[in-house]
Amino acid sequence: MCQRIGRNPDEVTLVVATKYADVEKIKEVIAAGVGDIGENRVQDGREKFLKLDAIPHVRRHMIGHLQTNKVKHAVEMFDVIQSVDSVKLAVEISKQAVKLNKTIDIFIEVKTSGEEQKSGINSSEAVKLIQDISQFSNLHIRGLMTMAPLVDDKSIIRSCFAKLRDVRDQVNAKFHESPNVKMQFLSMGMSEDFEIALEEGSNMVRIGRAIFAEN
Repeated sequence: MCQRIGRNPDEVTLVVATKYADVEKIKEVIAAGVGDIGENRVQDGREKFLKLDAIPHVRRHMIGHLQTNKVKHAVEMFDVIQSVDSVKLAVEISKQAVKLNKTIDIFIEVKTSGEEQKSGINSSEAVKLIQDISQFSNLHIRGLMTMAPLVDDKSIIRSCFAKLRDVRDQVNAKFHESPNVKMQFLSMGMSEDFEIALEEGSNMVRIGRAIFAEN
């Protein structure tokens, strides 16, 4: 896929979404060389990740909606929290990270589809949110995340990903001297739409069903 669109596959990070996988299947993909795994729910992560402690460490991403009452466990378990969409949530993450003497990488989740049921900050409010969160020295904003709608119209999907890229460009222009803001990753693209995401500049895809359906 990357060769077809002129992308270097080494520049794209695969986060294997483990929502639909049991521990044995997760161990298989890690043994195959996967370095990043992601979970949608804190409780599922707690149940699975405790059983992975005996294997070489992989980077663990929280990729689902995170409630403030689950932040303590999330900060303990995850290396990256991709679903930060409010100052309130960031404050709680920072507070729990301080208790653990830990810095944590976060992504800002941006709602580019306009769907009410989806989590995320609106595109027009993302820069302001990053400005507010950038004051927390133990939170490192390392990218943006979005989800496109499940529709057949590829132009709608493409537009959502292009919007996130535009937000990234705005953030880079405004925060290029900020030590806590480095737009390293555009996390967009899942099993259904990762090819479009790669065409629109994604360098991190979150894929689960397309991997585990074959196992």
